[in-house]
Amino acid sequence: MISVEKYEGLTARIALINEEVKRQDVEFYLFVPGELNFSNKVLSEDAFYNTVLSNTRTYFTSQHHLPLVHSRLASRDKFPSDKYRVSLSLYAYQYALSLEKTTHRFFDTVADVEEAEAVEQLEYITDMAVEILRRLRRYVPKEDSLIKYYNNIDNYLSWLTEQRFLSLVAHMPRSAAFKPIREQLIAFVESESAYRIQRNYNSDKAQVDTTRMVNKMRLARRLIEYPVTIRQKDVVLGQNLNKLAKGAAAGLVMIFVTVAIIRMRSFLGEITLSFALAMAGLYALREIFKDDLRDVLWRFIRRGRPKWRKLFTDPTSGQRIGSQLEWLDYIAFDKIPPDVRKMRKGKLRQREESVVRMKMLTNMSTTKFLSGYDMTREVWRMDFRPFSRLMARGKERYYALSDGQVTRESIDKRHQFNLIAKQKNPDGTITLQRWKITVNRSKVVDVEEVFG
Repeated sequence: MISVEKYEGLTARIALINEEVKRQDVEFYLFVPGELNFSNKVLSEDAFYNTVLSNTRTYFTSQHHLPLVHSRLASRDKFPSDKYRVSLSLYAYQYALSLEKTTHRFFDTVADVEEAEAVEQLEYITDMAVEILRRLRRYVPKEDSLIKYYNNIDNYLSWLTEQRFLSLVAHMPRSAAFKPIREQLIAFVESESAYRIQRNYNSDKAQVDTTRMVNKMRLARRLIEYPVTIRQKDVVLGQNLNKLAKGAAAGLVMIFVTVAIIRMRSFLGEITLSFALAMAGLYALREIFKDDLRDVLWRFIRRGRPKWRKLFTDPTSGQRIGSQLEWLDYIAFDKIPPDVRKMRKGKLRQREESVVRMKMLTNMSTTKFLSGYDMTREVWRMDFRPFSRLMARGKERYYALSDGQVTRESIDKRHQFNLIAKQKNPDGTITLQRWKITVNRSKVVDVEEVFG
């Protein structure tokens, strides 16, 4: 399962769930608008990989009750403390992700749905949050080391829920239909604030200093993510092949230079000024063409080969649990697979666009996963800042006639990127998905999945 959403500023987030499979084969095709004149001369493949893309991978589970079972066993001293920490962190992490995603979705859709449906969505969000926090607090561990860890997570989730609910209140329409749910949210926020004070979770200084509180919660979020984030080591492939290409290029050039010197010696005879000038010209040509020849050989050798490998390690046991091979290259329109071209549509615009292909081939040893978990969630962040620098400044002017008066409105210049995912399923079938990503100079404006 693959999902794409706007994240922060000029960043879009791509999430892939590795659903109980040992091998995952996914390709992404990013179609960059032709008016941006984007190519590998603007940003090389290596620079694209290192500046535009970044990723993390975490444990994931669809069994939301599992961390609670672990919590209950740990409270009875029947479960190792390290696994309790990981389990509780995973529960908190998935709750935080779900709450953030659900509230963001409400912000994006509240203007497009009827009031009754919007109120129903808010009631569902509230009920789910209250229930999840209630389940979390049902089993409190007894060990001092575990209770400290539990308190940090409980404190963060209480604060995060308060912040997300306050954001819902701030963005909620002011009509009478929303008054009951608004009062319910405010009452819940007040009860959570009192709960944290009662539990002595935060110092008096932190409670009155918002900057200090936000930074404390940011560190608490990192504490939650640390045990469930799979460690990864990046390895650049082809280092030896690159040396081979350099050596081969130098060897070929020297063969040419040596043959030319021998022929010149036989033609010019003894060492003269003409011979010296000819030698200087040959060595100048060698320096000019050596790098070009090396680049040609390197592209030929590297073509079709993976460029990076990620090695995955379990954060608790330190065991190697998998690896991932990655490709990234700029490809011509004619080289795009027919099914991807068909999914893209818009043949005229396609031929003007630059296309970046990213491929990931993942192999995971699910038997070495943390006990109880057989899925991982990989998140890629795509930074559109390199593209925003190519976008023209200024705004378009839009004129309209209203009641006999001409009105003028400033319109942001926006560019539409297309992202297509091609995923090979375990049964051999292919799943294609397409998203339109609308971007201006300052942010990702919208991400829309296109069906059919």
